[in-house]
Parts: sequence; structure tokens; C-alpha cells
Amino acid sequence: MDELLKIKEEALLKIHDCSSLKELNDLRVFYLGKKGPMQSAMKSMKDMSKEQRASFGQVSNKVKQEITQAIEEKRKVLEEAEMLKKIQNEKIDISLPGSQLPLGTIHPLTMIREELEDLFIGMGYSIAEGPEVESDHFNFELMNLPKDHPARDMQDTFYIDENTLLRTHTSPVQAHVMLAANGRGPIKVICPGKTYRRDDDDATHSHQFSQCEGLVIDKNITMADLKGTLELFAKKMFGEKREIRLRPSYFPFTEPSVEVDISCYNCNGKGCSMCKNTGWIEILGAGMVNPKVLEMCGFDSQVYQGFAFGIGLERVAMLKYGIDNIRDFYSGDLRFLNQFVRKD
Repeated sequence: MDELLKIKEEALLKIHDCSSLKELNDLRVFYLGKKGPMQSAMKSMKDMSKEQRASFGQVSNKVKQEITQAIEEKRKVLEEAEMLKKIQNEKIDISLPGSQLPLGTIHPLTMIREELEDLFIGMGYSIAEGPEVESDHFNFELMNLPKDHPARDMQDTFYIDENTLLRTHTSPVQAHVMLAANGRGPIKVICPGKTYRRDDDDATHSHQFSQCEGLVIDKNITMADLKGTLELFAKKMFGEKREIRLRPSYFPFTEPSVEVDISCYNCNGKGCSMCKNTGWIEILGAGMVNPKVLEMCGFDSQVYQGFAFGIGLERVAMLKYGIDNIRDFYSGDLRFLNQFVRKD
């Protein structure tokens, strides 16, 4: 018993005086390990009586517990001391300039899309989206383009099978929206998204491009409403000095139809090489929704009227940022993309 108490007093004193975690761990191994003094003292139990062994066992267990507890308490003290020392040695000089992490940029087409969405949401429009793989019925027939209609040649696309294709415009989304309305207005949506046509890629054409189409249906909608909307769009996207011009055109899904030009921002309408000396630049197509389209999509054309427009995002971006090759949008060239400032 005296030997156990002596071992405890010696261990507690050394634990109290140790100054490092390594030294503390060495003491733990020495006093509680298989080759330490505690284990040596336990060997004397074979010469003791039954009563002595029981008493000796209780005392030895208590000594082990006290040594273990002392080690853990000392460990916490030493760890805190080491942490404080580390903090003192690793102070950060906040007067030094920080290292700026490189940030990516927003793709110009994404920037244009977000600008358009913000503009039209502010005008009370909702955003509608639909599948890029569409049926012939929604892509063509509900847009007043029946099979063998010659206007389909302008929108030749990629077919999955005879009746399934990659959409050539976002107009099918408008058809879905109109059918979901069950013939009741008003409807006021824009439909941004990717579209596909079998065009030969060159500086101004691409087999993949982006559109943002708009649709408004309500009672007593007129061309004046369409013109006012397009004027606001032109001024917000290209500057307050921009004016628009409507020229008669033909689209199967609108009647009457118009091509929309904006006054050239490079020469302010005086005539230059950019506008081919006309003072105007073609920007989009629009018109009043064809009564046949309204009827096929469940609306009474004697009660409801509407207008629609289709904006090419690449076209807007090329005009706004002075880009002369549509292929730059899809090349993945960082030298091109890094020119556009990231939006917060």
C-alpha cells in the first residue's frame, strides 16, 4: 500500500511540473503502461491473502484513476497554452493588402437575358419556359404553319423523329401558356430560351441561338400597345435617344406583321457603314396575334386580341456591345468573355 501511495505522489508531482504535451505523454506511458511501476507493484498481489488482494486492488484502481485524471487536466492546460502561443506567433498583419480571388464573368447572352427579364417583369410580365425538344404540333401547327407550308423552309430544324424536333423558336411556349389559360385572359408573358435551326454557321448565323419572345392577350389590345412596348424596350436597351420604325412584313403567326428597326446608335440616324447608310438597324419581328392562332389555342378571336414579338438575344448583344461575329458567343474563348463585367 505504501508503495502505491509513493508512486501516486511521485506521479502527481511530475505531472504538475511537466511543461509539454510530449513530456506528459511520456509520463502517461511510464506510470500507466505495462512496464511501469504500477504494474510492478501489482505483481506482489500473488503473495497476498484474499482479503489483502481485494483491498490492494481497490487502492491500485483509485491510484490509476487519480493519475489519469491529473494527466487529462494537465493536458487541457498545456493544449490551451500551446494554442495561445500559436496565436501569438501567427498574428495576421491586417495592414497588408489581401489576396483577391479571381472571379468569373457573366456571359454576354446571360447579361442580355437578365436585362430583358428585369425590364419586362417591371412591366408586369411573367416568365414562361418550356421544353427545347418539342412536338411538330406545338412548334409549327399551332403557330399557323401546317405541314408542307412554304414558310417552314425558313425554319428547317433538327428532327428526333417525324413528329419530334428541336424547337425553332420559343413560340411553342406561348402555345402551352394559351392552352393552359382555357380561353381566358389576360396573358402577359415573355419566353426566353435556346432555339435551333439548320443554318450554316457564319458571322451572323448559328445553328443554335437564343430568343426572348413576348405575348400579350387581352380585350381591346391594339398595335398602339405593341408600339409603346417596343419603344420602351428600345430606349431601355439602347439608350433614351433611340427611336423605332415599323415596316410591314409577313409571319404566319401574326397578322398584321412588322419588322422593327431602331435608329442607328452609331450615327444617330444620319447614315453610316454600320446601318448601311439608312440610319436604321433591323432588330426584331412582331405583330398582332393571328386570329387563327388564337382560335387554335382556345381563345375567341372576336373577344380577345393580342400581340407578340420575338427578340434575338445574340442580335441585341451584338448591337449593344459591338460584337461582329456570332460565333464568339459559343467559342468559349476567355479573351472574349473576360471583356464583360460581372454583375453583382
